Amino acid sequence: MGEAVYEMRISEVSRGTRETKVYVKVNLDGTGLSETRMNVAFCSHMINLLATHSLIDLKVEAEGDLKHHIIEDVAICLGEAIKEALGDKSGISRFGFALVPMDCSLAWAAVDLSGRPYSRIDLKVESEKIEDTPTEDIYHFIETFATALKANIHVKVHYGSNDHHKVEAAFKALALSLRQAVSLDPRRKGIPSSKGVI
Repeated sequence: MGEAVYEMRISEVSRGTRETKVYVKVNLDGTGLSETRMNVAFCSHMINLLATHSLIDLKVEAEGDLKHHIIEDVAICLGEAIKEALGDKSGISRFGFALVPMDCSLAWAAVDLSGRPYSRIDLKVESEKIEDTPTEDIYHFIETFATALKANIHVKVHYGSNDHHKVEAAFKALALSLRQAVSLDPRRKGIPSSKGVI
């Protein structure tokens, strides 16, 4: 009797433009390790949270002219890398959802790795900037990530009194949702769709 062959779900994506230089590596079957080198501290913090709570190992190296361009291109590469690592999505759970408290805040997220990009984001952030990152760029990161991953991503903060905590709760919920969605279901045979393809 032969041993089962385990295929590593690992991908690397690089993107170089006149504005940015980005490299992302993901391991969907990791332990949540993260190595992030980018000059946008709050975004880097959120990416580290994604890794920790999704259990997806992430390596992100990014540099560029403007924070907006760096955040956008990291989101593109991260979405593309996870999409590539998923292959044909055979055997995955496909859906994920989570409800997460963060001190004063409560957020939920839902993910469908459907192959159809769509996002609905409501972070209830009141300030124009959190730490060193413009609020609009936080929204743009999640929207761009959903588009590059070709996934349905819904994230909503129910309430909170601290904007940092609102966004942190949202990213933790997104991470846990991704963890469920990319996980392999031992009962699933083939593509998780009645169409037979995603």
